[in-house]
Amino acid sequence: MTAVTTDPRPLTGEPVSLDLLNTRWMLDGEIADLFAGAFGLSRPEGLGLWLESTGLAGRFRADKSTLVHLLTAREAIARAVADPADEGARSLVDSVLEHGRIRATLTAEGPGERAEFADPSWGPAWTAARDYLGLLATAPDRIRKCASETCVLHFHDTSRNGTRRWCSMAACGNRAKASRHYARTRER
Repeated sequence: MTAVTTDPRPLTGEPVSLDLLNTRWMLDGEIADLFAGAFGLSRPEGLGLWLESTGLAGRFRADKSTLVHLLTAREAIARAVADPADEGARSLVDSVLEHGRIRATLTAEGPGERAEFADPSWGPAWTAARDYLGLLATAPDRIRKCASETCVLHFHDTSRNGTRRWCSMAACGNRAKASRHYARTRER
């Protein structure tokens, strides 16, 4: 098997917290996981690919401890997205956030902020959890799971009227439309 050099995930480019959730997706009826050591990638290579795709590669290392912390954040965010009222999920997100902080700075452009971590291996996990808080603060109702029953992907609905239902019209949306069309033609 040849090593994968491009991201095999069907949906990328979402905010970092949702992009982390989308490191698990459905492939031929089974859950695929970018961090599981599949697709010709080792676990650190899958992590490296994700760090690269999210713009975090230059700041953080793709090592075992970073992966363990990132998996903790993925589980915490997944639980919080699935049930915002789940107190345990909120506690898990908070426990990830305890590993970093924002330091106010003064830059040549004016006031700024810089994330700080006692242990840099928590950086990507903390960044994803912090991003999730940002989405909750600005548009919690726009955090969506794909409407397809067979899809596990999440997206941030940036459509003007806020009615996006599918992770991708080319994939899940098209399958739903084709299914409806088939049902209508069978009725005739």
